[in-house]
Amino acid sequence: MKKNEKIKKGLKLINQIQKIRSKNNKNWMDLLRLSLKLDFKTTSKILKDIVSDDKKISDLAKKIYRLK
Repeated sequence: MKKNEKIKKGLKLINQIQKIRSKNNKNWMDLLRLSLKLDFKTTSKILKDIVSDDKKISDLAKKIYRLK
């Protein structure tokens, strides 16, 4: 398979992933809204933990791309 064909197929797959992730992100936001309505305090704590873990992941990612 030629390089250009691989790139085109890869980009097509990425577009499909983007469409699915877009729908899934909406589902996550709907779930988050529902959770906030049902138990604001617990949802807030969970979000705080998620943000903390996301920061750790971002810091590790920075270390990886600095290894160049």
